Amino acid sequence: MGNDLWKLTAANITDGIASKSFSASEVVRSHLQHIEKVNPKVNAIVTLDEEFANLQANEVDKRVKDGKELRPLEGVPIGIKDTTAVKGIRTTHGSKFFEHHVPDTDDIIVDRIKASGAIILGKTNTPEFAAGGNTFNDIFGATKNPWNLSLSAGGSTGGGAAGLAAGMFPLASGTDLGGSLRIPAAFCGVQGIRPTVGLVPVGPKNLPFQSLGVSGPMARNSHDLGVLLEVMAKPHHLDPLSPGFGFELTQEKNHKELKLAYVNDPVCIGIDNDVADKCEKAVHDLANLGHKLEIIEIDFSEGREAFEILRAQSMVNGFLDYVEKLDQMGENIAGNIKRGLDQSSLDVARAEVTRGELWKKLAAVFTTYDALVTPTLPITPFPFEENYPKKIDNKPTRSYIDWFSTTFVFSLFGVPALSVPAGLSNNKLPVGLQIIGPHFSENRLLRLAKNVEELFPIGFPTID
Repeated sequence: MGNDLWKLTAANITDGIASKSFSASEVVRSHLQHIEKVNPKVNAIVTLDEEFANLQANEVDKRVKDGKELRPLEGVPIGIKDTTAVKGIRTTHGSKFFEHHVPDTDDIIVDRIKASGAIILGKTNTPEFAAGGNTFNDIFGATKNPWNLSLSAGGSTGGGAAGLAAGMFPLASGTDLGGSLRIPAAFCGVQGIRPTVGLVPVGPKNLPFQSLGVSGPMARNSHDLGVLLEVMAKPHHLDPLSPGFGFELTQEKNHKELKLAYVNDPVCIGIDNDVADKCEKAVHDLANLGHKLEIIEIDFSEGREAFEILRAQSMVNGFLDYVEKLDQMGENIAGNIKRGLDQSSLDVARAEVTRGELWKKLAAVFTTYDALVTPTLPITPFPFEENYPKKIDNKPTRSYIDWFSTTFVFSLFGVPALSVPAGLSNNKLPVGLQIIGPHFSENRLLRLAKNVEELFPIGFPTID
């Protein structure tokens, strides 16, 4: 089994280490050997720290030998997004400005990941400053989709999703402002959850009150996803949006049926027929398990413009020190900042009003239904050389982020949203199903994700 340990889930690994079926050092060795084989093709991990990984593994093995209490992720390898600070490991943000940057402190979630016993292998690829739904930058190049190396892995946590799908690690951390956990999860056939805003503390950061961006976990199954979320989600005094409680993964004793609303195109952008067919089959199969399903019509298309305005404003807020250096930045991030500088206070005010009106509409959905289900994305992966798809359903997209408005409109409301594979398309590419719930309903979403993963197992891709 030693050479195949990279195929195990996080739960398999912790169980095996606890029973002394294998050691953490053997787990790390198997993953490093597999990374050496597949990462040159996929380009998911951009900074690999083998020495640190082996050091952590040795510490885990010593804990086991000494009979110490084992931690929730003892010996489980994890990839950390290259926008998240890890002390002593290069963290570039995908930007030439930070090409040689090595942090001297850990991000809050990294501190918690280390305390959980997980083994950090290194940093995963991201577009410049995590701006965009396709993962490429001028330092490391593009991350490829393990299901088809000519296609995009999505973004901005593309390195994390591709690494998971390719078996480089069973867990990954990421961020999500407009869909950066859900988009690559859908494209690569893994799971990612955007938690309720504040549930996972973010920072230290300069803008602690911003409410669009979050950090969160990715995994290949719902149980591992929930365990990593539990590790991440605890209150922290430096995050003013952090509630006075964390997240506890629970197994519901009463598996009552849930009432689900499904909408095929919540933002009126169009949808690929194959994607629509797979997602509709998935929700009907959920209904066959006992959940109640209603197909509804609801229009969140006004959120497309509102989100783009508020996102542009947040980019200006976050990059004040760079407004005179836009010519040194890529077109995606620079274009966002320029838009934020050009728009008016009236534009921002109207966007906030629209946000409030749309929230009333979503809140009304949750008074009747336990969850809202949509396709995560309206398309399957496109060629990685393309910044973004120029058309959806033969209609032109109006910006480089418009194509994933199915994810970003729900970022406006601070609610949890999860992407889970709903099987493979006719051309053998993953299709993601998005499940959205009320604030702090993460356990409900994870339960539904487990239902879906059991209905539509897709396994590992063959990487040519």
